[in-house]
Amino acid sequence: MDIHNIADFYELVPESSQVEKLGTGFTFTEGPVWNSAGRFLLFSDMPGDTRRRWDAQDGVRVVMQPSNKGNGMTYEVSGDLLVCEHATSSVVRERVDGTRETVASHFDGHELNSPNDVVVSSDGSIYFSDPTYGRMPGFGVERAQDLSFQGVYRVAPSGGALQLLVDDFEQPNGLCFSPDESLLYINDSPRAQIRVFDVAADGSIGNGSIFFDKIGFGDIEEGIPDGMKCDERGNIYVTGPGGVWVIGPSAKLLGRIPVPENVGNINFGHADWKTLFICASTSLYSVQLRVGGNRLSYMN
Repeated sequence: MDIHNIADFYELVPESSQVEKLGTGFTFTEGPVWNSAGRFLLFSDMPGDTRRRWDAQDGVRVVMQPSNKGNGMTYEVSGDLLVCEHATSSVVRERVDGTRETVASHFDGHELNSPNDVVVSSDGSIYFSDPTYGRMPGFGVERAQDLSFQGVYRVAPSGGALQLLVDDFEQPNGLCFSPDESLLYINDSPRAQIRVFDVAADGSIGNGSIFFDKIGFGDIEEGIPDGMKCDERGNIYVTGPGGVWVIGPSAKLLGRIPVPENVGNINFGHADWKTLFICASTSLYSVQLRVGGNRLSYMN
């Protein structure tokens, strides 16, 4: 472990914890989400245009191919699955009954860039980032950009018009709430930084500032801020050079969980939500923690 604050870090990550490889041979893994009812993990392989699942009994198997180059995923409290699709420039809802509907695909008459990651607040609002990675070769379908910016959006619980929250990111990517949902963290991959915003009662965000800077140098080859989650104590876990960076709520780097490949995304799982699943390039890993993930609605 790469530790900067020993006592605080070991309160979260046991000194004896080892990163375990659960599966390998993929193209570039992303978007992990744990299904507590079925006791399995779903994860994406964008360039491979495949969705897979892992469980302790059967290991890894394919559940959707092609997958519209799906990326970030999360559940709603209903059990419906939300998926960010690069190939369709959409956020879609896959209902428990097997039906599918588009949640968001256009803003102000223009096609979205390529929704990347998604989180749902306790009132049912859907927040998602919309960089251009899904319009690049490999990670999506190469095509011209329709919008002139890369933003972060909100879909109200009742649906309706898409709400643009912020549009001054170079490439917005991972996003997560603080445990009380008073703060929304959003990272900007090329700028190698995390920004934090106050969340208003109406779901809008404001008072943005840099929470943590210089998570590497924005070089995708060395590892960038991409997937990001918050634990139940308000600590931030974000991908970066060398593995998963663990940052305290006061913006103090506590340490890094070393991973032998560049990490694309992370999420908490298992019955106590204290297992951190790590999607890292060609492989899926996990590590046991002392602390559980921030309890989003689908986790309760």
